[in-house]
Amino acid sequence: MTDDRGVTWVLVDGENIDATLGTAILGRRPQPDERPRWDRLRTFVERTWGQPARGVFFLNASTGIPMAFVQALKAMDYIVVPLSGDADEKVVDIAIQRTLQALTTRSADVMLVSHDGDFLDDLGALIDGRRRVGVVAFSEFRNAGFSTLPGLERFDLEYDAGVFDAPLPRIRVIPIDEFDPNSFLG
Repeated sequence: MTDDRGVTWVLVDGENIDATLGTAILGRRPQPDERPRWDRLRTFVERTWGQPARGVFFLNASTGIPMAFVQALKAMDYIVVPLSGDADEKVVDIAIQRTLQALTTRSADVMLVSHDGDFLDDLGALIDGRRRVGVVAFSEFRNAGFSTLPGLERFDLEYDAGVFDAPLPRIRVIPIDEFDPNSFLG
C-alpha cells in the first residue's frame, strides 16, 4: 500500500454538481456568480479533517475544453482531468470509478463530491477503518445509498462546505436545534 497518509484526495464530479444545481435547484443554467467556489471546498476539507487536500476535478471535454474554467481551477491548485469518449459513455463516472479503485492501494483519505450512486461500491470499498471517507453533495439530492455505507461521513455542499456566495433557493428539513424563526420573519 502506498503511504500517503496525511492527505485527502478530493474527487469532484463537476458535471454532476453542475447538473443538480442547474436542473434541481435553480431550474436553469447557473450564472457564474451562482456556481460553487471550488477553492472554498478544498479549504473546507483541509479544515474539517486537519490535513492538506489535493483536488482532482473531472470534466467531460468531448465537445471541447472550457479553457478559462480549467485555468481558474489550475490556479486553485486543482488537478484538472479533461476526458472524452463516445456519446453513450459516462466518461467522468468511469474515470472517478477507476480513481476510487486506484485509491484502494493507498492510505490517503478520500472525499467524493457527487450525488451519483454509481460510486457506492467503489467508495464503500475504501471504508476500511484506517482512513476517513466522505461525500459532499446537496443532501436532499445525494443518492440514498450513501446513507447505507457505515463509516461514510456526509457533508452538505452549501451548508457545511459554504462554497456559495449567496443562499440557494433550497427547501431542506431543519433540525429543531438549528431552527431560527428570525430567518423566516425577515
